[in-house]
Amino acid sequence: MAMKPRISVLTLAVSNLEKSLSFYRDGLGFPTQGIIGREFEHGAVAFFDLQSGLKLAIWTQDDLVHDTGLPKQPICSTASSIGHNVLRREDVDDIMRKARLAGAQVIKAPQDTFYGGYAGYFTDPDGHLWEIVWNPQMLPSD
Repeated sequence: MAMKPRISVLTLAVSNLEKSLSFYRDGLGFPTQGIIGREFEHGAVAFFDLQSGLKLAIWTQDDLVHDTGLPKQPICSTASSIGHNVLRREDVDDIMRKARLAGAQVIKAPQDTFYGGYAGYFTDPDGHLWEIVWNPQMLPSD
């Protein structure tokens, strides 16, 4: 059987679950039931509802290391980025401002792109890189 090209859960390893929960829930407004699984050793996690059933999970890096058996490595901001496309150009500025107020580090202030869009980058409290993008050729459906 071939693997279907879809993602169900995107998990970010974090250093402090409470701090990251506050960043994503309170700062960015992502819907969540909060931290669940505290009754299990290495099980505390928070899930955020994204589009079409996709979930964003935050789990401590130490628990992810324990679960996988891989050695702990520093989080690298340039290993990947998460893109968030918006409907209007001004939404980029609004979201970047909201992220900064929530504790994000603005890496690249919003600016015109080579493809005719407008985008900026920030990192969450653990250094995970997010790109906020208005791309007139790739507008979200909602």
